[in-house]
Amino acid sequence: MSSLRRLSQALVIAIGICAAASQVDAQQQTALDTARIEQITGLKGTYSKQEDVFKISKPRNDVKIQVDGWTMPPFMGLTSYAAFKPAHGSQAMMMGDTVLFEDEVNPAMSAALDAGLEVTALHNHFFFDQPKVYFMHIGGQGDVAKLAEGVKKVYDRITEVRSAHADPENAFPGHIASPSSITAAPLEAVFGSKGQTNNGMFKVVVGRTASMHGLTVGNEMGVNTWAAFAGTDDEAVVDGDFAMREGELQTVLKTMRASGINIVAIHQHMTDETPRILFLHYWGKGKAIDLAKSVKAALNAQSSSAQ
Repeated sequence: MSSLRRLSQALVIAIGICAAASQVDAQQQTALDTARIEQITGLKGTYSKQEDVFKISKPRNDVKIQVDGWTMPPFMGLTSYAAFKPAHGSQAMMMGDTVLFEDEVNPAMSAALDAGLEVTALHNHFFFDQPKVYFMHIGGQGDVAKLAEGVKKVYDRITEVRSAHADPENAFPGHIASPSSITAAPLEAVFGSKGQTNNGMFKVVVGRTASMHGLTVGNEMGVNTWAAFAGTDDEAVVDGDFAMREGELQTVLKTMRASGINIVAIHQHMTDETPRILFLHYWGKGKAIDLAKSVKAALNAQSSSAQ
């Protein structure tokens, strides 16, 4: 048998194996139980045969929203959704976007995290919106019923917040004392490093590195985690930024929320960096030492998840 003939036969066999594997993989995907998703969430959905995706949606028509002086209908981008797609075996993938007012963000985020969902972004879509509207992107993989239950818990938590206060609130609970007189030493002891002081305020910065366009970028270029404290030791505020690899995000979110720290943004600052760095902005009120311990706990959790 010639070498060319043997090569041709080998190619035919290889193509057959690949085709068979593709068929097996397709057969291993279980069709979504769309009726179950609707039953769990209490929402009717739509199915895309072309993409094999089932999507439920929930318009935010419970509060009047103006953007740039114009009353905006939900159709123009004020509708929460969760989309489900079959994965391997009986598993499914879920991705969604959740329309939130400022006082709903952190309760909804905690509900998502507690239900085993991932929170992947938090940002605005508009300028000059009244009241302010934020968008929290969620995702997850696993049993479709559990994913649907997680989405339902997020939506139910939003309803609870609005039932307690029909109009979105304009401040977090707690007081920030003035003028600032933060005692640096106890906070430096918590963080294990020296910080910066300015007019009674205190800041600590922890840098990390990444590669970008053939260069190393680090702390001074903005690749850092920082925490700034103002107010007094008993009535303080902390705000800051966390620089994280993608695999560290969920751990940091869970730790911060478990400590009562409010998350106010999740996004990227750069493009084409290696590894990819995400940034999480936060805001918390309380005793300065307690806030410092909360941030330090998140730093420790981040270090553990990176190992």
